[in-house]
Amino acid sequence: TRGVLLCGDENKVIRDFSIDSREGSEDSIFVPIIGERVNAHRFIEGALELNGATFTSEHCPEGEDGAAKGDRLWEQIANKTGMVKPWIYVKDTVRAMQQVGTCYRNRLSLPVVAVTGSVGKTTTREMIATALSAGKRVFQTLGNQNSQIGVPLTLSHMSPEDEAAVLEIGMSERGQIETLTKMIRPDIAVVTMIGVSHIAQLKSQENICLEKMDIVKGVPEDGMVFLNGDDPFLVPYRGRLEQKTFFYGLSDDCDYRAEDIVNGDGQISFTFCADDLRLPVTLSTMGEHNVRNALVALGVAHQMGVDVSAAAKKLSKFHGQRLKFVRCGRCTVIDDTYNASPDSMKASVGVLSSMANVQGRRVAALSDMLELGEDEKRYHYEVGEYIAEKEIDELVVFGELSREILKGAEEACAERKRPCVRKTADEQPETAAGVMPGATDGSAEPVSRQRGLVLTEAKDREAMTAYLMRTLRPEDVVLLKASNGMKLFEVAKALTEQNVK
Repeated sequence: TRGVLLCGDENKVIRDFSIDSREGSEDSIFVPIIGERVNAHRFIEGALELNGATFTSEHCPEGEDGAAKGDRLWEQIANKTGMVKPWIYVKDTVRAMQQVGTCYRNRLSLPVVAVTGSVGKTTTREMIATALSAGKRVFQTLGNQNSQIGVPLTLSHMSPEDEAAVLEIGMSERGQIETLTKMIRPDIAVVTMIGVSHIAQLKSQENICLEKMDIVKGVPEDGMVFLNGDDPFLVPYRGRLEQKTFFYGLSDDCDYRAEDIVNGDGQISFTFCADDLRLPVTLSTMGEHNVRNALVALGVAHQMGVDVSAAAKKLSKFHGQRLKFVRCGRCTVIDDTYNASPDSMKASVGVLSSMANVQGRRVAALSDMLELGEDEKRYHYEVGEYIAEKEIDELVVFGELSREILKGAEEACAERKRPCVRKTADEQPETAAGVMPGATDGSAEPVSRQRGLVLTEAKDREAMTAYLMRTLRPEDVVLLKASNGMKLFEVAKALTEQNVK
């Protein structure tokens, strides 16, 4: 880090980082981060009550530029507390943290898999780790620590006992993927798909693709790259990379592909195909996107020498953290409220549409997708068009942008001559039922797509909650999805906090 020890024992052993002054241990070093709203240097004194050392970029020896010269705060705190803990002056605390993270990585020789992409990073990472656990002790990213700060935090928790690591890397602006992949130095890189998340910052999907593909800059020449063979932005990389490249997906020309896909009740099955290998696989999750996730998980396991049959058995018990099915007395809730992009919203709608043995209605309760840039209305409109093609019985939304979802669905229904009625959440369900009998009557009779689509607009989150609680029946299935900032998790909580089965 080229840091300067201001005080304390230079032989002090530090094992991990702390970025929260209220947390830490004698084995951790506090990293005061200068954020947009808060400069954590103000919390150093409190942080040292728990942590064994601290970085600082604002207190330094006299003669250093750009810092508080001569205040010698470390001496003031030492005199006040009677404790002299190491203070290390660095130019940039986050950069220093990343450099130490690189040192942690360099000390370990285990194979590392790095996962990036616009959609599906977390689930893909979890499924790869699950598949590899059939033959190895696997370390994986903690929670959603995939950022410029989160990755070095994660690296500090790897241990010599680990036999493989699966790490997730994300970005919010250009150049961040290259920084992280060079820190991680993955043996295998995975790119899930190129969507429009962060398009407000990067301006185009082409730029997003370039940023995501920077992950290969950290992969050695004898490493491997796995790309989604169904993604039009990734397919052109066939034959262009110096690393050995594998494509996975539903296309016939993929190296790892799926055949005979069958949707069941809360599960999906398919045949895993690779060269002369054919293996039946059943997942306890739904959606074709999870088939792709399983394909790359099994492909990575195959290339790393893990028995594929054992890996598939592990995957059969995988449930994941994002798409949560909750059966309660009121209805069945698909809680996918963590976040949303156009691609992930379509994927979740696809899961709802493909569910087998639904005796009631399929209801999609959606709200705005944020940070989509100047084309945000178009992306919402396209989600509505997609819904009009699917086996969805009612669409309920709130939010300024979500009106475009309603508009897209309404106009697509008109083009396809699919019966459709638009109303507000204040109107009684019978208003729509009068136009399309059975569409909102809560009967146990299965409702087909030809019987129409009800489009309902709520004025806010509370109105959506009240409407759903009033109209949902035990046989119904409702999907909840939006960007986290829309707080649809509060709707999910209201629907599920009582009578959970």
